[in-house]
Amino acid sequence: MKVRKVLATVLVSTFVLAACSTGGDTGSSDKGKDEGGSTAPVAYNTVFATDLETLDYTVSQRKTNGDHFTNFVDGLLENNPLGELVPAMAESWEVSEDGLTYTYKIREGVQWMDSEGNEYGAEVTAHDWVTGLKHAVDKKSETLYIVGNSIKGLSDYIEGKTSNFDEVGVKAVDDYTLEYTLNQPESFWNSKTTYGILYPINEEFLTSKGDAFGQPSPDAILYNGAYILKNNTAKSVIEYEKNEDYWDADNVHYDTVKWTYNDGKDPDGLFKQFEDGTLSAARVYPNSPGYKDVLAAHPEGVTWSLPGGSTFNVTFNFNRGTFDATSKKTEAEHTDTQKAIRNRDFRLAVLFGFDTRSYRAQNVGDEGADRSLRNTLVPTQFVSIEGKPFGDAVETKLRALDGEAFGDVELEEGQDGYFNAEKAKQYIEKARKDLEADGVKFPIHLDIPVDSTAEVSVNQVKSLKSTIEASLGTDNVVVDIQMLSNDQYLQATYQATTGAAGDFDISNASGWGPDYVDPSSYLNIYDSRTGDMLKTLGLEGSAIVQGEDPSTAAKEAIKLTEYDALLDKASAIFDNDDARFDAYADAEAWLLNNVIQIPVNSDEGLPRVTKVVPFTKPDGWAGITADKLKYVKLQEDIVTVEQFDKAHEEWTAAKEAATK
Repeated sequence: MKVRKVLATVLVSTFVLAACSTGGDTGSSDKGKDEGGSTAPVAYNTVFATDLETLDYTVSQRKTNGDHFTNFVDGLLENNPLGELVPAMAESWEVSEDGLTYTYKIREGVQWMDSEGNEYGAEVTAHDWVTGLKHAVDKKSETLYIVGNSIKGLSDYIEGKTSNFDEVGVKAVDDYTLEYTLNQPESFWNSKTTYGILYPINEEFLTSKGDAFGQPSPDAILYNGAYILKNNTAKSVIEYEKNEDYWDADNVHYDTVKWTYNDGKDPDGLFKQFEDGTLSAARVYPNSPGYKDVLAAHPEGVTWSLPGGSTFNVTFNFNRGTFDATSKKTEAEHTDTQKAIRNRDFRLAVLFGFDTRSYRAQNVGDEGADRSLRNTLVPTQFVSIEGKPFGDAVETKLRALDGEAFGDVELEEGQDGYFNAEKAKQYIEKARKDLEADGVKFPIHLDIPVDSTAEVSVNQVKSLKSTIEASLGTDNVVVDIQMLSNDQYLQATYQATTGAAGDFDISNASGWGPDYVDPSSYLNIYDSRTGDMLKTLGLEGSAIVQGEDPSTAAKEAIKLTEYDALLDKASAIFDNDDARFDAYADAEAWLLNNVIQIPVNSDEGLPRVTKVVPFTKPDGWAGITADKLKYVKLQEDIVTVEQFDKAHEEWTAAKEAATK
């Protein structure tokens, strides 16, 4: 998630401001002196849109949870502001010559703290990582896919082939030496340690709490991170206090953190709260009536965050099983829509008929509409192949797969690579001919749910409807917007527990950030056997579903086993990163060619007013440590465009120097 992105998973409401990269002043009463003697804020205030549902960091994959518990618990390594992996609870580490054994020296003397800020009475030791991983398996962690096939013996233990956890390749050699043994070399292994499934848990505390461990209550976990949760009230407020005994206190720059619930009904209200000191930062909305007030108050104070690692997309429901939010009147209409969605030409028509720039402009205005547009699931610059961006290889392979459809398509980020109304008309005509021969009646009706209380989200789906219908003709396709309450919307999309529970034909609710720095972290989410985001396609993982897979026919219709084969080929390559990444480029090209989903934009790339010192936030593609509030510095004055641009130039140069 962004990692974003990511992570790791990593889904987020589309209107909420990017708090971790846009903090700032909190009012005259919440200030202290920095090292230079100047006044700087010592409290950080922001907003949240989705409740903190669990503190079990070894289990949850949701960014809306990870944004919080990443501040409460430290793992082995973390990202610094230059994107480097640096020691956290591991002071140092070694890798065996064959790349199979990683040995970490655990920092001595770090105490577990309780929710009152008192020492629990136990140090953080290597044994806690063993306990953490075993607990993750026992609780059927949502994130087992990250390490299940990596750690020796873990897959067999998960599947019940072995019952002795001592046979799994994680060992506490002594109190301060932790050892992982892998099945195969993974050059990206250390990036996995920044995800919660590889975090420590004190065994005595876990036993004492039982099923209450990880509940969304401050006393449900122990703390070794920069902050301690003090209050979590649903749809109201989430509050932290600084861990006064934190091992790296010099890099923690404020005393309290306060998240206040925001339902998105009043986007301009964020700026007003920023101005009166209620918020430390504010997302601003160029399309809103209040934007003129922003520019009047701070003509040089609107800066844009850089695009992140998470990719948001529009997904098709290939096997819809719930029809509470629908405009369709008959079973025949449901059947016709399902047949259309399973037709590649129909999906190509939607792809080429969807103006993602206009869609994005509803959120960030015309000025920023291009900034975060993305045309691939894996960011083009995520990794390199023989010194060239990953996206270059994907583009070449995509054009080779279907030159007629994609011969003129460019995948470079920051532009809409697909929108072409004429091409869309060609493909809807082809699709209609084939589908009518199969008894399908037109127009095809596509239900898309939206949170009716979120103004920006409503405007985005209206834009989607407008451009698709204009491109394809309403005699061919009608997009039916389903206006739902916030709870209904989440139940139909983000919080749907099975593929069949997804109540939509197309949806813009999903997104994904990487859990580790390898293309598989993105691409495995649609593996037909174990893919973590199959539910967003209306599908189930054939290897994990209980009983018969209800989505077998849908998978066959879209030929998803072909994708599995490409993933398997790439995943078997461990001795050559260029060859591995090139094989994953084949998988990405297949995914795009078959329009299994439509990439739209990255996270971030958003306009804001902020007083966070630019580029002091942790940076990284993957895991949850890049979302820490640690390292982030606040300043008295609003960040100007000039200050941001200068800092960006210096940060970019420093990152380049760090990689040499």
